[in-house]
Amino acid sequence: MVAGSWLSLNITFTFFPRRPASYTKEENHTEASEFLLLGFSEDPELQPLLLGLFLPMYLITVLGNLLIILTISSDSHLHTPMYFFLSNLSFVDICFVSTTVPKMLVNIQTHSRDISYRRCLTQVYFFMILSGMDSFLLTVMAYDWFVAICHPLHYTVIMSPCLCVLLVLMSWFIMFWNTLLHILLMLQLTFSMGTEISLFFCDLSQVLKVAQSDTLINNIILYVMTAVLGVFPVTGILYSYSQIVSSLLRMSSTASKYKAFSTCGSHLCVVSLFYGTGLGVYLSSAVTHSSQRNSIASVMYTVVTPMLNPFIYTLRNKDVKGILRKLLNRVSSCL
Repeated sequence: MVAGSWLSLNITFTFFPRRPASYTKEENHTEASEFLLLGFSEDPELQPLLLGLFLPMYLITVLGNLLIILTISSDSHLHTPMYFFLSNLSFVDICFVSTTVPKMLVNIQTHSRDISYRRCLTQVYFFMILSGMDSFLLTVMAYDWFVAICHPLHYTVIMSPCLCVLLVLMSWFIMFWNTLLHILLMLQLTFSMGTEISLFFCDLSQVLKVAQSDTLINNIILYVMTAVLGVFPVTGILYSYSQIVSSLLRMSSTASKYKAFSTCGSHLCVVSLFYGTGLGVYLSSAVTHSSQRNSIASVMYTVVTPMLNPFIYTLRNKDVKGILRKLLNRVSSCL
């Protein structure tokens, strides 16, 4: 019996040899594994300049969008579907820019480029959800303008508070499950220690490029879901504005045309900026492999666009400017 037991143990170790200790360090993704974010220049003389550039941009973005939220919530005249969606867009933009920029600022300040696997996964998760929410909210806002201009008599019936809340919740629901699918697939991938990512943040497409295991399924699902979730919002926006333009051309009053166009002009600027910079990032990553050029293109999409949104909406909106002026006067009087 003893001899038989030793024989079975010997057979077991022969057919199922132990994995080398280096296996988990080199192939398996663990909590201790780290990525390197290449981002911008490593020149020490440029680091204070980069910090002095991006820190004010981040603060302006957060404070500008937060001011829009406070302005809308403080006045009952702005409790309409249009401003409800605008406040949600400002909230998403604050979260969107806070997903990537603070880590970049810390890396610049500490002269470090590393990011843990867990933080990278978290960054991918929130970046995908929030960028998708931006797209959905812009689509919903285009639909709101379409109803307001093309069906003004039925606007209050169609754009009811329940429908507005439902549209926002459905957008969150869709993006949550879409992103969760990508994250679960990403958990199956393996990476080597010290893997380099050619941006200043973790983007799913860039992470898939540096994976050691097969990413065919990940890429297929990424392209399919991007096409589906990208085509429907763009199609909805184009259809809404085609109907808006058609309705404006049928108007006889020039003043009515100008007023209607000026009201949706801000949204059209934001849509053009969002999708234009997003397309620029895609084309930049496809044409060049330079980490600095890719990062510069990504800054336009991830930092500049959320920063400009408050200025675009406030400078062209008399209602928001008036209430914002009253709010600032009230705060200054209290001080």
